[in-house]
Amino acid sequence: MSDRTATVSRETAETTIECTVAIHGNGNASVDTGIGFFDHMLESFAKHGLFDLEVDCDGDLEIDDHHTVEDVAIVLGEAVDEALGDRSGIVRYADRRVPLDEAVADAVVDVSGRPRFYFEGEFSQDVIGEFTSDMARHFAESLAMNAGLTLHLEVDGENAHHEVEALFKTLARTLDDATRLDERREGTPSTKGAL
Repeated sequence: MSDRTATVSRETAETTIECTVAIHGNGNASVDTGIGFFDHMLESFAKHGLFDLEVDCDGDLEIDDHHTVEDVAIVLGEAVDEALGDRSGIVRYADRRVPLDEAVADAVVDVSGRPRFYFEGEFSQDVIGEFTSDMARHFAESLAMNAGLTLHLEVDGENAHHEVEALFKTLARTLDDATRLDERREGTPSTKGAL
């Protein structure tokens, strides 16, 4: 079994990113994307998912936050996929519901290798600091597509900061649950024998 850690780099005309993730971590994070609220969300993702996460991103923030958030999600998704390898021994499915004051977010995930994404809800304010609220949805979608997740998310509330933070926390907790190793399981959790 590997140590379930991976490092992925990506360089385009819009962003330069290096990301390391350890699935079995302690919740430690070192994050610098140039977007304060996004850094806070990635740190929260690591803390609540017990992932060790390092992200360094130099993006075209003079344009807006889109390329930075999307590309970090792509690279993080690729790193999660690589760290999981053949997904042997994982629990595979999980669901969580996480509140933050008046906001609540739900996540259901299948670490299936078959990327799909569904989202229900709206964000109460358009921006949080320098972070466009809807980029939280786009982050989750890009992560799912590149990590090979079937992911259903739902959010409700009255404050976008709380809504987005609850979303990142429930995503982290759900992914942690689904990627845990089940000591009773041998091989991949599929009748096909592969994910």
